[in-house]
Amino acid sequence: MYTTSDLRKGLKIEIDGDPYVITDFQFVKPGKGQALYRCKLKNILTGSTMDRTYRSADKVGKPDLMQREMVYSYPEGDHFVFMDDSTYEQVTVDKDVIGDMKYFLTEDMPVKVLFFNDVAIDLEMPNFVEKEITETEPGARGDTATNVTKPAKVDNGYEIHVPLFIKEGDWVRIDTRTGEYADRISKK
Repeated sequence: MYTTSDLRKGLKIEIDGDPYVITDFQFVKPGKGQALYRCKLKNILTGSTMDRTYRSADKVGKPDLMQREMVYSYPEGDHFVFMDDSTYEQVTVDKDVIGDMKYFLTEDMPVKVLFFNDVAIDLEMPNFVEKEITETEPGARGDTATNVTKPAKVDNGYEIHVPLFIKEGDWVRIDTRTGEYADRISKK
Protein backbone atom coordinates (compact mmCIF):
# COMPACT_ATOMS: atom_id res chain seq x y z
CA MET A 1 0.00 0.00 0.00
CA TYR A 2 1.07 3.54 -0.74
CA THR A 3 0.43 6.49 1.56
CA THR A 4 -0.71 9.77 0.06
CA SER A 5 2.76 11.25 0.57
CA ASP A 6 4.03 8.69 -2.03
CA LEU A 7 1.70 10.05 -4.75
CA ARG A 8 3.42 11.73 -7.71
CA LYS A 9 3.06 12.03 -11.46
CA GLY A 10 3.80 8.75 -13.25
CA LEU A 11 3.14 6.52 -10.22
CA LYS A 12 1.06 3.43 -10.94
CA ILE A 13 -1.68 2.66 -8.40
CA GLU A 14 -4.59 0.22 -8.11
CA ILE A 15 -8.23 1.27 -7.69
CA ASP A 16 -11.04 -1.30 -7.54
CA GLY A 17 -8.78 -3.99 -9.01
CA ASP A 18 -7.66 -1.95 -12.05
CA PRO A 19 -4.21 -0.40 -12.57
CA TYR A 20 -4.08 3.39 -13.02
CA VAL A 21 -1.25 5.81 -13.73
CA ILE A 22 -1.24 9.32 -12.23
CA THR A 23 -1.11 11.77 -15.16
CA ASP A 24 -1.42 14.98 -13.13
CA PHE A 25 -0.90 15.64 -9.44
CA GLN A 26 -1.68 18.66 -7.27
CA PHE A 27 -1.11 19.19 -3.54
CA VAL A 28 -3.67 21.54 -1.95
CA LYS A 29 -3.38 22.89 1.59
CA PRO A 30 -6.58 24.74 2.51
CA GLY A 31 -6.58 27.37 5.26
CA LYS A 32 -7.91 24.92 7.78
CA GLY A 33 -8.45 21.21 7.67
CA GLN A 34 -6.46 18.38 6.15
CA ALA A 35 -4.22 18.65 3.12
CA LEU A 36 -5.69 17.30 -0.12
CA TYR A 37 -4.02 15.44 -2.96
CA ARG A 38 -5.84 15.91 -6.28
CA CYS A 39 -4.93 13.38 -8.95
CA LYS A 40 -5.90 12.87 -12.57
CA LEU A 41 -5.76 9.15 -13.26
CA LYS A 42 -5.67 7.12 -16.46
CA ASN A 43 -6.78 3.49 -16.52
CA ILE A 44 -3.93 1.49 -18.07
CA LEU A 45 -6.27 -1.24 -19.33
CA THR A 46 -9.05 0.86 -20.91
CA GLY A 47 -7.46 4.30 -21.37
CA SER A 48 -10.33 6.07 -19.56
CA THR A 49 -9.52 8.96 -17.25
CA MET A 50 -10.93 10.18 -13.95
CA ASP A 51 -10.21 12.63 -11.15
CA ARG A 52 -9.78 11.50 -7.56
CA THR A 53 -9.00 13.46 -4.40
CA TYR A 54 -7.23 11.89 -1.42
CA ARG A 55 -6.84 13.15 2.14
CA SER A 56 -3.49 12.90 3.90
CA ALA A 57 -4.60 9.88 5.99
CA ASP A 58 -5.80 7.78 3.00
CA LYS A 59 -4.06 4.66 1.76
CA VAL A 60 -3.74 3.79 -1.95
CA GLY A 61 -3.43 0.30 -3.43
CA LYS A 62 -0.24 -0.90 -5.09
CA PRO A 63 -0.89 -2.87 -8.32
CA ASP A 64 0.74 -6.20 -9.16
CA LEU A 65 2.76 -4.79 -12.08
CA MET A 66 5.94 -6.23 -13.50
CA GLN A 67 7.99 -4.90 -16.40
CA ARG A 68 10.24 -7.30 -18.30
CA GLU A 69 12.89 -6.73 -20.96
CA MET A 70 11.96 -8.86 -23.97
CA VAL A 71 12.81 -9.19 -27.65
CA TYR A 72 10.25 -9.17 -30.47
CA SER A 73 10.27 -12.46 -32.39
CA TYR A 74 7.45 -12.74 -34.95
CA PRO A 75 3.73 -12.15 -35.65
CA GLU A 76 1.33 -15.06 -35.21
CA GLY A 77 -2.16 -14.29 -36.51
CA ASP A 78 -3.71 -11.60 -34.27
CA HIS A 79 -0.91 -11.95 -31.73
CA PHE A 80 2.74 -10.98 -31.53
CA VAL A 81 5.36 -13.23 -29.94
CA PHE A 82 8.06 -11.83 -27.64
CA MET A 83 10.89 -13.75 -26.01
CA ASP A 84 12.77 -13.24 -22.76
CA ASP A 85 16.49 -13.43 -23.68
CA SER A 86 17.57 -14.79 -20.30
CA THR A 87 14.96 -17.57 -19.85
CA TYR A 88 13.93 -18.08 -23.51
CA GLU A 89 10.30 -17.95 -22.36
CA GLN A 90 7.89 -16.83 -25.10
CA VAL A 91 4.94 -14.54 -24.45
CA THR A 92 2.15 -13.74 -26.90
CA VAL A 93 0.70 -10.23 -26.83
CA ASP A 94 -2.69 -9.42 -28.37
CA LYS A 95 -2.86 -6.96 -31.29
CA ASP A 96 -5.19 -4.69 -29.28
CA VAL A 97 -2.42 -4.11 -26.72
CA ILE A 98 0.11 -3.25 -29.43
CA GLY A 99 -2.15 -1.13 -31.65
CA ASP A 100 -0.29 0.99 -34.24
CA MET A 101 3.06 0.12 -32.67
CA LYS A 102 2.94 -3.05 -34.80
CA TYR A 103 4.21 -0.97 -37.74
CA PHE A 104 7.42 -0.17 -35.86
CA LEU A 105 8.28 -3.67 -34.65
CA THR A 106 11.32 -5.26 -36.26
CA GLU A 107 12.79 -8.67 -35.63
CA ASP A 108 15.04 -8.88 -32.53
CA MET A 109 13.94 -5.40 -31.35
CA PRO A 110 14.33 -4.97 -27.56
CA VAL A 111 11.09 -3.83 -25.87
CA LYS A 112 9.74 -3.56 -22.33
CA VAL A 113 6.50 -5.47 -21.74
CA LEU A 114 4.33 -4.44 -18.77
CA PHE A 115 2.41 -7.26 -17.07
CA PHE A 116 -0.58 -6.91 -14.71
CA ASN A 117 -1.46 -10.15 -12.89
CA ASP A 118 0.74 -12.04 -15.42
CA VAL A 119 -1.14 -10.62 -18.45
CA ALA A 120 0.66 -8.30 -20.91
CA ILE A 121 -1.11 -4.92 -20.87
CA ASP A 122 1.38 -2.43 -22.35
CA LEU A 123 4.47 -2.22 -24.50
CA GLU A 124 7.31 0.30 -24.29
CA MET A 125 9.41 0.52 -27.44
CA PRO A 126 12.60 2.40 -28.25
CA ASN A 127 11.82 6.07 -28.97
CA PHE A 128 13.01 5.85 -32.58
CA VAL A 129 13.04 3.18 -35.29
CA GLU A 130 14.73 3.23 -38.70
CA LYS A 131 12.69 2.33 -41.77
CA GLU A 132 13.23 2.43 -45.52
CA ILE A 133 10.94 4.52 -47.74
CA THR A 134 9.48 2.21 -50.40
CA GLU A 135 6.92 4.46 -52.05
CA THR A 136 6.69 8.24 -52.44
CA GLU A 137 6.14 10.81 -55.17
CA PRO A 138 9.02 13.00 -56.33
CA GLY A 139 9.05 16.46 -54.73
CA ALA A 140 8.47 19.54 -56.88
CA ARG A 141 11.40 21.95 -57.04
CA GLY A 142 10.89 25.41 -55.62
CA ASP A 143 8.04 24.25 -53.41
CA THR A 144 9.98 24.78 -50.17
CA ALA A 145 8.72 28.10 -48.79
CA THR A 146 7.51 26.46 -45.59
CA ASN A 147 7.55 23.02 -44.04
CA VAL A 148 5.95 21.28 -47.00
CA THR A 149 5.55 17.53 -46.66
CA LYS A 150 4.39 14.69 -48.86
CA PRO A 151 3.02 11.23 -48.04
CA ALA A 152 5.41 8.28 -48.11
CA LYS A 153 5.14 4.60 -47.27
CA VAL A 154 7.73 2.56 -45.42
CA ASP A 155 8.55 -1.11 -46.03
CA ASN A 156 5.60 -2.46 -43.97
CA GLY A 157 2.94 -0.20 -45.52
CA TYR A 158 2.82 2.44 -42.75
CA GLU A 159 2.27 5.94 -44.19
CA ILE A 160 4.06 9.02 -42.83
CA HIS A 161 4.55 12.59 -44.03
CA VAL A 162 8.11 13.42 -45.00
CA PRO A 163 9.88 16.53 -46.39
CA LEU A 164 10.02 16.94 -50.18
CA PHE A 165 13.71 15.97 -50.48
CA ILE A 166 13.04 12.37 -49.29
CA LYS A 167 12.92 9.86 -52.14
CA GLU A 168 12.35 6.12 -52.52
CA GLY A 169 15.17 4.06 -51.05
CA ASP A 170 16.05 6.66 -48.38
CA TRP A 171 16.15 5.57 -44.75
CA VAL A 172 14.31 7.67 -42.18
CA ARG A 173 14.06 7.70 -38.39
CA ILE A 174 10.47 7.59 -37.08
CA ASP A 175 9.44 8.64 -33.57
CA THR A 176 7.46 5.68 -32.16
CA ARG A 177 5.67 7.87 -29.59
CA THR A 178 4.04 10.07 -32.25
CA GLY A 179 4.40 7.96 -35.41
CA GLU A 180 5.94 10.92 -37.26
CA TYR A 181 9.08 11.49 -39.33
CA ALA A 182 12.07 12.58 -37.22
CA ASP A 183 14.98 12.80 -39.68
CA ARG A 184 16.76 11.19 -42.62
CA ILE A 185 19.66 8.87 -41.95
CA SER A 186 22.37 7.41 -44.16
CA LYS A 187 22.37 3.61 -44.24
CA LYS A 188 25.24 2.04 -46.13
